[in-house]
Amino acid sequence: MPIAVHSEIGRLRSVVVHQPGREIDRMTPGMMQELLFDDILHGARAREEHRRFQQVLRLFAEVLEIQDLLEEVLADADRRGRVLADLDAALRLGPAVTDRLAALPPERLAAALVEGIEQPHPEITGSIDSLFLLPPISNYYFQRDPVIPVGDRLVRGSMATPARLREPLVSGAVFEHHPRFSRPDGVFWFHEFRAAWGKNVSYARMRPHIEGGDVLVLREDLLAIGYSERTEETTIERLSEALKKAGSTVRHIVVVALPHERSCMHLDTVFTQVSEGECLCYSPMILAGGAEEADVYSVDLTHDEITWTPEHDFLSALKRRGLDLEPIPCGGRDPIDEQREQWTDGANAFAVAPGVIVCYDRNEKTAEELDRHGYEIVRDEDLLLGRREIDPNGTKKVAIQLSTTELARARGGPRCMTMPLVRERLG
Repeated sequence: MPIAVHSEIGRLRSVVVHQPGREIDRMTPGMMQELLFDDILHGARAREEHRRFQQVLRLFAEVLEIQDLLEEVLADADRRGRVLADLDAALRLGPAVTDRLAALPPERLAAALVEGIEQPHPEITGSIDSLFLLPPISNYYFQRDPVIPVGDRLVRGSMATPARLREPLVSGAVFEHHPRFSRPDGVFWFHEFRAAWGKNVSYARMRPHIEGGDVLVLREDLLAIGYSERTEETTIERLSEALKKAGSTVRHIVVVALPHERSCMHLDTVFTQVSEGECLCYSPMILAGGAEEADVYSVDLTHDEITWTPEHDFLSALKRRGLDLEPIPCGGRDPIDEQREQWTDGANAFAVAPGVIVCYDRNEKTAEELDRHGYEIVRDEDLLLGRREIDPNGTKKVAIQLSTTELARARGGPRCMTMPLVRERLG
């Protein structure tokens, strides 16, 4: 089945996820900040919640586990050799790591590339290097960020922090080498990568930063991209040039300049489309005249040169390009509730069909606002036990509440945890 993602809301047919494993179980309090967590998670409970999430998704679409796909790639000796060689070349792993990896069978190798490899004699110092020869990629269950579907190809991410550096290389290896996805003309629109941190000496040598939470495919010809603490301006420009040069169908990009703060690390933490005419948003940042209103720019890929043109506000910029969205404020209308529920991913919904979305149950004020906009609120338990049914082809709008405590504590919502591979075209 080819990759086909031309919107944020077309009926979902295939999606990639990753159930959090030992990579979160081996995180110590001293590693939390470096690994971008605010607390250590209860792994068993996080896995149970994720299994429930997958069960909900399976009611609507094929659900693929990225680690299973990686194992299938590594089962072939030739592909395995190329993957390990590419990882070593990009990350300079060294013989102590590469020899350990090369000796593992496919299942254990796939696990090690995600969970990491512990030091033979770990020291309790709080330092990741004192505990791991190869550090875990503990954020890997946020499958939205490492690889980004745009139309019928992919953009490989380039993460802004060392903790997530390996993620796009591991996921990229799956899509480059797995027979289901690989293609002779290449599966990537864009795949810049540099491992080195340090002072940038020129535009051409700036380390690329782009993560999938900042890239929303609103229409075949229209992207929205967050210029954030995780995605930089120059990478958006280079992506624009690559899409244009490769002949993609993208014609317009609307760029939202977000504060470089953890509370709004990606565009999808303050805005997601939920139906053909609606969006969930953190209104102080997204709406015109909001107290934290973001600057907005448009990029026209039909012009000879890539330039940024200032826009009045985000939603009017989309409306000028034919996408008129009614805002549904996450957290409702109370300023305190808005801030609280934006922090707990109230604006980060995942659509399995137009007007059929998955969101966290803890965001009660957001659910009340969705109810006021005509959404039926359905608990995941009622859906999974057969007490309620949802027709994704119907006209009824539904918000499925996912029961979570642990997953929500890691600062990522349902959209963050999913990488759609195939969506039906709207129509």
